[in-house]
Amino acid sequence: MKHVRPADRVGTARKTGSQFTGTVNSFLTLSADGVIVNTVDFTPGARTFWHTHEHGQILQVLAGQGRVGTAEGVRVLRPGDTVWCPPGERHWHGAGAESFMTHTAISLGVTSWAEEVDDATYTTEADGESGDE
Repeated sequence: MKHVRPADRVGTARKTGSQFTGTVNSFLTLSADGVIVNTVDFTPGARTFWHTHEHGQILQVLAGQGRVGTAEGVRVLRPGDTVWCPPGERHWHGAGAESFMTHTAISLGVTSWAEEVDDATYTTEADGESGDE
């Protein structure tokens, strides 16, 4: 048996080479043939850096409230929401400022990481912030 704790996983916050702001726990469930499926628990305010995916990414929100952003703006995420990020679309995603958020991410092809999402971008008023969709 092999027992791996969240802090020992590659890509988890507070590790060299991390691509997250704040604390996250990532639970890899599959990595094969250019497809990576993992479930990520974000603590309040935690988020990815800006990034793109060679063949796109699907996000399925499982719990909590989150945010996803592109050059066009920011959207609120709620349980049951599904997001499709097309190939090459620059984006970021994470928890709301006052909520945990858990999602399953299906990443297709190579992920290219960029810079950290600054606080001004993260706190931009989001579509659906008031509960209106």
